Formats: sequence, C-alpha cells, structure tokens
Amino acid sequence: MQRALRNTISSSTIVSVCRGGDVYEDISSEDLVPGDLIEVPRHGCMMQCDAVLISGNCIVNESMLTGESVPVTKTPLPNPLHASSPEAIFDIKKHSRHILFCGTHVIQTRYYGSRKVNAVVLRSGFLTAKGELVRSIMFPKPVDFKFNRDTYWFIGILAFIASLGFIYTVVLMVRNNDTVSDIIIRTLDLLTIAVPPALPAALGVGIVFAQQRLKKAGIFCISPRGINICGTINVVCFDKTGTLTEDGMKMMAVAPSSRGVFRDEIRDMTKLYNPLIVTAMATCHSLTIIDGHVTGDPLDLIMFEAVDWVLEEPGEEETRFDMMVPTIVHPRPSDSFIPGDDTQPMRQDVGVVRQFTFSSSLQRMSVITRSLGANNFNLFVKGAPEMIASLSLAETVPDNFHDVLMAYTQHGYRVLALAWKALPQKLNYAKLQRITREQVEKDLNFLGLLVMENCLKPETTPVIRTLREAAIRNIMVTGDNMLTALSVARECCMVDPTDRIILVQAYPPQNDKTGPEIEFVFADDKEKKFGKDSIALQMDNDSFHFALTGKSWAVIKQYFPDLMSKIVVKGSVFARMGPEQKAQLVETLQALDYYVGMCGDGANDCGALKTAHTGISLSEAEASVASPFTSRKPTIECVPNVIRQGRAALVTSFGIFKFMACYSLTQFISVLILYWIGANLTDAGFLVIDLLIVTTLSITFGRTGPCAELVKELPPFSLLAVAPILSILTQMAIQLGVQVYCFLHVMKQPWFVPYIDNEEDYYASYENSAVFLVSNYQYITLAVAFSKGAPFRKSIFSNYWFLLNIAICLAGCLWISIEPTQGLADILELLSFPSIPYAMVHVGIALFNFLISILVETYVMDNTSLQQSCRNFFKNCLPSSKTKYAAIADDISGNPSWPPVSPSTVSLAVIFQRLDSAHHVPNDLSTAPGKEVLEDLIEESDMDTQSNLCLEGVTRDSRSITSPSGVTPGLTQNATSNFPQGQMSSGDDDYHTGQMEAPLLNNDTASSNLGIDNPVLTTVDENGKFTTTF
Repeated sequence: MQRALRNTISSSTIVSVCRGGDVYEDISSEDLVPGDLIEVPRHGCMMQCDAVLISGNCIVNESMLTGESVPVTKTPLPNPLHASSPEAIFDIKKHSRHILFCGTHVIQTRYYGSRKVNAVVLRSGFLTAKGELVRSIMFPKPVDFKFNRDTYWFIGILAFIASLGFIYTVVLMVRNNDTVSDIIIRTLDLLTIAVPPALPAALGVGIVFAQQRLKKAGIFCISPRGINICGTINVVCFDKTGTLTEDGMKMMAVAPSSRGVFRDEIRDMTKLYNPLIVTAMATCHSLTIIDGHVTGDPLDLIMFEAVDWVLEEPGEEETRFDMMVPTIVHPRPSDSFIPGDDTQPMRQDVGVVRQFTFSSSLQRMSVITRSLGANNFNLFVKGAPEMIASLSLAETVPDNFHDVLMAYTQHGYRVLALAWKALPQKLNYAKLQRITREQVEKDLNFLGLLVMENCLKPETTPVIRTLREAAIRNIMVTGDNMLTALSVARECCMVDPTDRIILVQAYPPQNDKTGPEIEFVFADDKEKKFGKDSIALQMDNDSFHFALTGKSWAVIKQYFPDLMSKIVVKGSVFARMGPEQKAQLVETLQALDYYVGMCGDGANDCGALKTAHTGISLSEAEASVASPFTSRKPTIECVPNVIRQGRAALVTSFGIFKFMACYSLTQFISVLILYWIGANLTDAGFLVIDLLIVTTLSITFGRTGPCAELVKELPPFSLLAVAPILSILTQMAIQLGVQVYCFLHVMKQPWFVPYIDNEEDYYASYENSAVFLVSNYQYITLAVAFSKGAPFRKSIFSNYWFLLNIAICLAGCLWISIEPTQGLADILELLSFPSIPYAMVHVGIALFNFLISILVETYVMDNTSLQQSCRNFFKNCLPSSKTKYAAIADDISGNPSWPPVSPSTVSLAVIFQRLDSAHHVPNDLSTAPGKEVLEDLIEESDMDTQSNLCLEGVTRDSRSITSPSGVTPGLTQNATSNFPQGQMSSGDDDYHTGQMEAPLLNNDTASSNLGIDNPVLTTVDENGKFTTTF
C-alpha cells in the first residue's frame, strides 16, 4: 500500500524561483524551502508546495484536498495598512483564499501585462496540506475501538494460558530427566502455538473483502482499519445542501426591498427591473471563463443565468489582468444589435475590479464594481440573510424581514440576501486594492432576497427511513437557514410529523448589563400542534427534538457547557454551523460514547469528515482524500451500504478471532496431551493444520457478504463480554473432551502399541494419530460454528469458496483417516489404524463433535433470551456498562419538567429577530475596527483625486440630487449612473449614498489610469437619470 501510495503522490517538477534581485533560476521543486519566491507558470501547474499568492490571480482545482470539483479563484494576499489591522497577522486558515496548496492544480493564472504571478513558499514536504493528508493515510489517527482493545487483552489471556502450559511442560520434562535444551525448545513451542502469529493477518481478511465489495459499489476507502468501526455506527450526521438535497437549484423568485419595505415578489426574471438587484446578481459571484465556458459554483451559475447577462474577460485567458477591469458583465445583446454601430445605445458594461471571495465563516462574499461612465465604485454583497441584514443599515431592512424569510425557509427554499453600498468617490482604483473587506462590508443598503428551490434527492427519504428502522440516529448539520433545515428534516422523515421541535436559543451577555441566557421555544404552531392536550404532550419527552444554530452553539459551549450533552443527545437539526462547529459536534457525540458517521459533500465538511469514526464524502472527484470513504455516486445511498459492509466485516473479524483463538487452544491441547507420553505433533502435521486447513479456511471465511437489510440489533464488538467468553470456553471444553476420549480410547484397542520415546524424535504412534486426526475435523468444525449468518451476514451457503474449501479439507481428512497411501503416511509420519471399522468410528466421533459444537453455538450461545438473562445476572455483579448517552437519555425521560419550554406565544420571526439582534454588529460603527483606516485612506487620496486629469473632461450639471437626509449638497450627485446607459438608480428607491464628485474611472482608463483622451459629458435628465456621452 505504501509503495502504491508513493507512486500516486510522489511528483517533482522544475520551478522558477527568485532568491535575490530580479534573477529567476530553474530548480527542482524538491529543493524549494520556505521563503522562496516562485513564479506560477502562466499555463498552470500542479503545486508542489504550499505558497501564498502575492501578485496576480489563480484559478485552482482543489478537489485533491476538499473533494469539491468546482474551481476556486485565489487572490493576492492583501497588504494591511496598519499593524493593528486584523489582516496584519498571517493565519493559514484565515487567509486560505490566498494560498495555493500543495497537490492542487492551478488551471489558469491572471496577471497584469508582463508582470509575473508570484507566490512565496510557506511549507514543503510533509508539512504541506497534501503532506498532512498523506500522513493521515499512512499513519491514521489511532482508532479507539473496543474490539481492537479487547484483542490485546485476549492475547494476554492466551499468553497466560501458555505460561500455565509452560509450567506443566517444565515439570513433566524434569520428571522425565530431559535435557535443558529439549525443555527450552518444547516450552518455546508452546508460546508460538498458544498465541498464533497469523492472527493479525487473519483479522484483516474480512476487511480486505469488505473493501473490495465497497470498491465495486463505487465507494473508495483509504483507511481500511475503519471499516470494522462502520459496523458499530449508531448516529449519522448529514450535511444538507448537495448531500440530502440536489446540488443544482433553480431560481424561484426575487423579493425586492426598497425604502425598508418588501415589494411584490417577482418570479419571472424578465420582469425584474430593479437595476441594483440585476447588477448584484450579474456581478456578485466567483464565475470565470475556462476554455470558453462559464465555470464556477452552481449557485452562482443559476443566479447569473437568471438575469441572462454575458460574462466577458477581455484579452487572452492568461492576460486578463492586462485591463484595469479584468471581468466585465453586460446584458445579452438583442438580435438586432449590430457591433460597431455608433447610432445604437451604449452597452451597459459593469466591471468587477475587486472580489472578496466567499468565506463560510463570514457567510458572505462581495465584489467592488464600476459601471461604464459611473462616478464611483459600488460594493455588492451576497450571503446568508441574517448576516446581510446584520451588516445593513436598520432603516433599509424591512420590519417584516424575519416573517418573509420564515415564509420561504419553512417551505424548504434556499434563501440568499443581497445588499449594496456606494463607495466614496474619493477612493480610486489603486486605493481599492488595499482596502480590506471589514472596512467596506458594513453600513449596507438591503436590496432584497433571492429565493431558490433546492429539492430533495429521490434517494434521501428512503435511506433516512432505512436508517431509522435500524435504530440509527440521524442528525442534520448544515450551514443553511434554520427554517429551511427544519423543513427538509420533516420532508425527508428525519423528524416525524407528530414529533415536536424545540428551538434552543442562547444569547450572549449584552454590554455587561445582562448575563448569558438560554431559552427553549417550540418551533411549531402550538395551537395547531397541541390544543387542549398540550400538557399531556409536554410530558412525552421522547417525542421532541432540539434544533439550534451555530450562534447558539457557540454561546452554549462557552457559557452553558453542562447543558451541552443533553442538547446533543436530543438534538436533530443544527443550522448555520461553521466548519469548525461541525467538527465540534462530532467530537461531542463521540465523547458521549456514540459511534459517529458523517456524510457530506467534502467541501465545508472536511473537518467533521476526518473527525468522525466514519467519514463519507460525496464527491465527483475520485482523487479526493479528504475523508476515509469517498462515494462516486453523490447520494446518501452509500451510507447504509457502508454500515452493512462494516457490520459484516466486524462479525467476520469477530468470528475469525474466535476461530483463531480456539484453533490455537485446540492445537495447544493436542500438544499438551502428547507431551504426557513424550511425543509431539510432527512437522508435517503442523504444516497440514496451519497451512492447508486453518490458513485456507480463515481466508475464505471472510468472503461471506453482508445481509441486504439493516436490523436494529448491533453486532457484538467486545471480546470480553459474557457471550464470546462463554462461547470460547464451551467450545474448548467440547474439543478437550473429544481429544482426551480419542487419546484414551485408542489405548484400549487390541492392536494398540504404546509410543516409545526415542532420540530421533520420530513421533509416529497410534496416540499421535488419534489426536492429530480428530483435531483436523475440529478445526473444520470450529470454522463452520463461528461463521455466522443472519442478521449481519448472508448464509454460509452463499459463500461458495468457503463451501468448496470445507469440502476439500473434509475430503482430505477422510482420506488421511480411513485409508491413506503409504507414501502420504510416511510424509506425515502417520501410523494408520489397522482397522477400517475403527477408522470409521473415529469419523463418527468427529461427526458427533461437529453436531454438538454447532448446536451449542447456534441454540445456546446465540440465544437472545439466554444472553439477556446472563446480562441481567451479571448486571448486579459487575459495574454498569451503560453508555453515557443512554444514561443522559434516561435522565431526560425521567424529568418531565425539562426542558423548561417557554410559554410565550411570540412568533418564530420575533424569536429569530431577537437572536440576530443579540449577535448583531454594533449599530455605531464609528469605532469599529478599520473605520479610521478607511477615513485616512480617503483623505490620503484627496490630492490624487483633485489633480486627476479626468476632471478636465467632465462637465458638471448645475442640478443636484437631494440626499436621503433632505440636504442638497452643492455640485454633488448620488451614487448611481445611467441605466440603461450606466444607470444604477432604482427609480423611487431611497438608498444611502456617499457624496460623489467627478468620475475617477471610465472606459478609456482600461488602458491608462491617468485620465481620458476624449472629453466626457455627464448630465442628469428630469427623471434623475445620468447620461454619459463621448
């Protein structure tokens, strides 16, 4: 495996590096060290190190690391203005959008003119992101699995038994006056017999076959040791988008907002006339053109295609930074449009000059744009509705924001919010490249909501039902809206229609005036749900589920850690959870003795996928190593399949361990019996037992596949439990009794000749034959007895290789027992029985042994009623073995007054509004971080603005636009340009804008940032629309 892995991941290439001055030299990527300045090739490359991008843009495929097949755009590391700025301290997680990770494929680079795309090496070798993944594959985290721990204890028990045989042998051989060397050899033989060296290899057989079956089903496993743990999974966490629901969505509607009021919903995008919303949908994305096709996040594609605009990236694909505006969008030209006809209206070009990429922790992305002929730059922001509302001016957010949002999300729709802000005109292009997103993503004007339909995958509901029928708990952990998550949870039957959902709302301390609070509120319509029987239903604690958001999770984790275990035990829906919070949830479940599975799309779920006992990534990228399991088919059908294979592999490992333990003890008994007369098994006899019988049976033993159905019962995974110990002891008692009987019975035969000890160690004797021949049948008997079938594995008769193996072994044993050839007898040093009838009696004894062993194992050891009685008997004698989560669940059931659900009849919209306000960004942002920095930056650019040559070609209109405050600033215009000729206003909408002066950027500055060559005239008509002409 390590050799195959090395061949897969090892790679080396030639890299252009600068280590002084401006001189670049080509060296091997193996010689790179942190701090080297490298050039990213213009045609793309496979990254051989982790490097931070300092100039140019890169389009990167990170499927190797994340499993996400959608290319992402990497931007240069921002240059902080002050040492106190949050961006001043480099952090790999925080600045991951600026880092080119080792193992990722740079598809294209974008740069300015002849400038190079440069990056600084951060890490190399096994310290890189790819190196960490390789290390996790070669040296996976220790699996704290009870079965594995118990094997060590059991081997210790076998070693203790061997020590008893050691004492027995020493005493016996000293009495017989044997030499010291013979005593040492004989006693050491016992150690290799009692503790089988082949045990680890035998335990891996079932895992290997399970891995092959998973591969045939399109499920790839990079951590085979985790397959057994899959069989113990009793809770599965699911991501929502792309996992439970379809990746693709369709645009359902737009809910525009103006003057703090929602307008009529628009479902036909051709009737969407609000220019700000249209421009936001056309620009606020991370789409790019690769090989002539628009590529990017599916959600961005749907939004962009809904407005039917055109994306252009001027110039050659590699030199698209050659323009001041690298990405341009404009409406699709009509059929009557004639290129080059100056009599036609000017095209409505909008350029994207800066992009702040999407951050799952920030729950938003934004772009800075400039319209052709506009007076200023504009900021458009898209993200989670609650986040966008918290960043927007309160007067622009409708009062019924939460009501409208809840109306959409309760029906399972995916909702995003848009916002806009006009940036001060004094900011020019160069200054914009130095601004951080924290400086501009605030004081926004709320534009409205985008509503998209995200349908459940057809396989989701049947799989969830299958898991619930098997008593496997299902949890949804998503970054989406709470109400959307609740709707999907009910739709896919994760939560029954009759079950109640209780929202857990946690509030942090408010300005040191109030302490942290926690509130439990019903998420359902109480009057409809409970009615007159509300008190009786509240007593039924087993029928409720907790639901909470990432914000509440953070507060509970910090201020109410004692409640975390109860909330996790009853929690079913966790919304607005960040990547780290998903991993924290998995760790909390594991701390409560759950065996946790995690199923996600491999993007934001990587941490949770690696933390879980079983992580399953649904990804189209076959090379993804972000999780132990990767399914080629992006549906959750793989989850029950992995669990079934895991259960079969665990039962196989359990059976093989008992088989190998009993085999070693059976052979140990045979040797001790023969030691009594000074004899031993012959070398050929050991070879027949170990190689031809036990090895072949242990290999074919694991080929039995899993049952088609999942049952509620979990397979046994503790070897130190009562049932497996009794099973092994009972079987060994049977084998011991049969061997002793045969050993004594053969001595009573009239043709019997006793064994005489000799110096040549020739062990052929009737005693040896009796013990050896019956033990051969016993190994076959034990293999059949421990090869369990239903409910976790198919019947033994479905394993044709195992049946064939048994038939061959049985035929060989019969041949050796009844009438072997003289040559074979000489090879085995076997003294054949002179009487064939006695040989048949010997076969009859073996058959009796077989029947007794099978009947005891099937009807006694596997009897569920008997097992339960034994558990109840030992429960009072042994410490409680109840799991932590079961004890907590019993505690909750025994306390009808908990949780203390609020009797308030306030609507959910008000509840969510209160939660958002508790986590709201401060309204007074004058003291917010970066405020003074932005003002200093604006003042710093005043001299540049006033001396800009652009002003010479601009004729200002004598009229002015009244600001929202009613003040009419002299010779100023609002932050909107003409639409459709650069128009950025929205008619009667009243938005907060900055005071603008003459334009700083127009179409001619695409090739020159010093001004324009032709005069530009900007005027305002009677309707307040700008017109820019040349």
